[in-house]
Amino acid sequence: MGQIEWAMWANEQALASGLILIMGGIVATAGQFTQWYFGAYSIGAGVFVCLLEYPRGKRKKGSTMERCGQKYMTKVLKCFGPLSRNYYFRAFLHLGLSVPAGFLLATILGTACLAIASGIYLLAAIRGEQWAPIESKPKERPQVGGTIKQPPSNPPPRPPVEARKKPSKEEEEAAAAGVPGGPQENPIPVTDEVV
Repeated sequence: MGQIEWAMWANEQALASGLILIMGGIVATAGQFTQWYFGAYSIGAGVFVCLLEYPRGKRKKGSTMERCGQKYMTKVLKCFGPLSRNYYFRAFLHLGLSVPAGFLLATILGTACLAIASGIYLLAAIRGEQWAPIESKPKERPQVGGTIKQPPSNPPPRPPVEARKKPSKEEEEAAAAGVPGGPQENPIPVTDEVV
């Protein structure tokens, strides 16, 4: 079995927790809770986390499915250089962002999810993972003339290779001499009856 890439799980967890923080913050702010300003903070923190976590990182092995519109946010994250690539930084950033939102009941679920994402990012950083952008490769167009080596000798449909009849020695000699196989006999008698 392959080694688990923890950063991929942390990315999904952090993106979900950002959305949960936004929803909890909207509930707290719209409901005018006694400490509603923590709800307003949660909306801002949730939006920041979602923007930071929206671009997926490239996996070490295999292919990575890019999110819709990810390439625009990837350009922004690449501008931050090592801060955006380092998972230690992300782990402590998410942990710090989650603390103030923990003082309000409406945002405590987002706080817990973001703290879990922080722990997963810390595990990914300890294992030596780091964020790398998904770079799209230019698509190669196959040349039509270059792909066909030799035209087929048998017209379709072709039987599988194992089922193809190999000509006998006599048939090969007759074909080399230019003599057709000769007349064939029909096993069923054919009569021409007009009714």
